[in-house]
Amino acid sequence: MVVILFVLGLVFGSFISALTWRYPRGISVKKGRSVCPKCKKQIVWYDNIPLLSYILLGGKCRNCRKSISWRYPAIELATGIGFLLIGPQILWLIIFCILEIIFIIDFEHQIIPDSFVFAGLFLSLFLIPDSLFGSLFAGFLASTLLVLIHLLTKGRGMGLGDVKFAVLGGMLVGLRLLTVWFFLAFLTGAFIGIILILGRKARLKSQIAFGPFLVVAIPLALLYGEKILAWLYLN
Repeated sequence: MVVILFVLGLVFGSFISALTWRYPRGISVKKGRSVCPKCKKQIVWYDNIPLLSYILLGGKCRNCRKSISWRYPAIELATGIGFLLIGPQILWLIIFCILEIIFIIDFEHQIIPDSFVFAGLFLSLFLIPDSLFGSLFAGFLASTLLVLIHLLTKGRGMGLGDVKFAVLGGMLVGLRLLTVWFFLAFLTGAFIGIILILGRKARLKSQIAFGPFLVVAIPLALLYGEKILAWLYLN
């Protein structure tokens, strides 16, 4: 089962890497096989085996010998590991893929596609930790907070994509872990922001996509939220 989950994760990761590259560029995933972004030549099937082909080719295109972006094996490996950690839970595996797609597209293009948010919202109805009303209320509260930040910063501190995604995130973590989720999202966002500024990769006025931090904070809140709350209550 472990091997099956990992291989399945690699396969889905390969699809996600192609989807997240094509979708923002308006290219359909149905439009033929993948091509090398450098030489534009079509990639043969045996050079498109998730992770393995990258290793065997030494990270270079067979045709032009130029380097293949690290994003492809990284996404495939991350998805494989994610599938291992989640286990054979089909709905959570699908939610994981949706969250990963949102993370990548927002990280690379600073947009959160509505279609993936709505798909996640539909599936979250079957995974909600609270009652339906409680989960919807958590989503509403999360979205309202980000709307206020969006209005106060005139869109510079928070995009409308983040506002819509907050409904999905709020429903997944529930009312009890809502504050923990936001705390972890803002904490990781601030931490990465400081690193980027110190490394001169960004400036104080630079806009950094917040969606990836909201995404990362969801599993962190679900895994460690109760422990964080218990620690806060004891102290």
